[in-house]
Amino acid sequence: MGRYPEIEPYDHGMLDVGDGNHVYWETSGNPHGKPAVVLHGGPGSTAGPGLRRYFDPAAYRIVLLDQRGAGRSLPSASDPATDMSVNTTAHLVADLELLRAHLGIERWLVWGVSWGSALGLRYAQTHPAVVSELVLTGVATGSNAEVALLTRGLGTFFPEAHERFLAALPAGAREGNLAAAFNGLLESPDPGVRERAARAWTDWETAIVPAPPGSVERFHDPQFRLGFARTVTHYWGNGHFLGGAEGEGRDDGEGVVLGDAHLLKGVPGTLVQGSLDVGNLLGIVWRLHHAWPDSELVIVDGTGHDAGAAGDEALVAATDRYARPRTPDSRSRP
Repeated sequence: MGRYPEIEPYDHGMLDVGDGNHVYWETSGNPHGKPAVVLHGGPGSTAGPGLRRYFDPAAYRIVLLDQRGAGRSLPSASDPATDMSVNTTAHLVADLELLRAHLGIERWLVWGVSWGSALGLRYAQTHPAVVSELVLTGVATGSNAEVALLTRGLGTFFPEAHERFLAALPAGAREGNLAAAFNGLLESPDPGVRERAARAWTDWETAIVPAPPGSVERFHDPQFRLGFARTVTHYWGNGHFLGGAEGEGRDDGEGVVLGDAHLLKGVPGTLVQGSLDVGNLLGIVWRLHHAWPDSELVIVDGTGHDAGAAGDEALVAATDRYARPRTPDSRSRP
């Protein structure tokens, strides 16, 4: 049946989350329905209205938010004066808890796409009691291996685009952590340096991740382009600010989120993944599924990071199923 028809929010606001940040949020659907929160990608993208359509509006209270520095949240990462030191995974997880309390929600389904799937997984690992289910697509876990693949490894498959990507960096910065090198340019006091770096970064993303036209067109906006590139490179260049289960910093090659998959025990989840998603080259989604017995994996043949119409149907089927009360014998499985 595809996604549900378009709807408008019945409420919205700006939540003061501290550190001078105000996070935009909105609610749509049924005010008395099952709560669900939607986590956008990036990091640094925005919660577009199409994301509301993955939920039955008669069954769900749908919560969308723009993460710190992104979209309608303030201050914007596109402003060079915005302090990015207070924009980390731990801050975003804390923001979700503040928003949940603000809206008076006890537990909610967490829906995430791309980076939003990594954030959703980490949120569920650290706050499993408040997550009823997870529905994730374009699955990522924020590991250093994924960043290395996306910034350097895929150069083998897209050599011309990668050559242009590297050419945007000073010669001495083309080895090592490329995301961190670009982030250095994006923090430059020179607006011309920032603009050229943002364009080079988004040109590379466009080359390696085929996406719907609307997703590509957003990079035509210089303000969005700058804020997006600055936020992505801030996270990718710093290991996504992920720590271990007890908070120690680590990335042992497997990655923190995948390594802590056991913390998801008892949380049902659905993973919807395009068979041609470039992230599959590392086998992340398969390894996550096998390490998380309460998950189901739906592979959509012939699609990439955006799993297309068939992926939409699988995502809607999952939220429809989770909208129904679970019987006692279904509590440990989707």
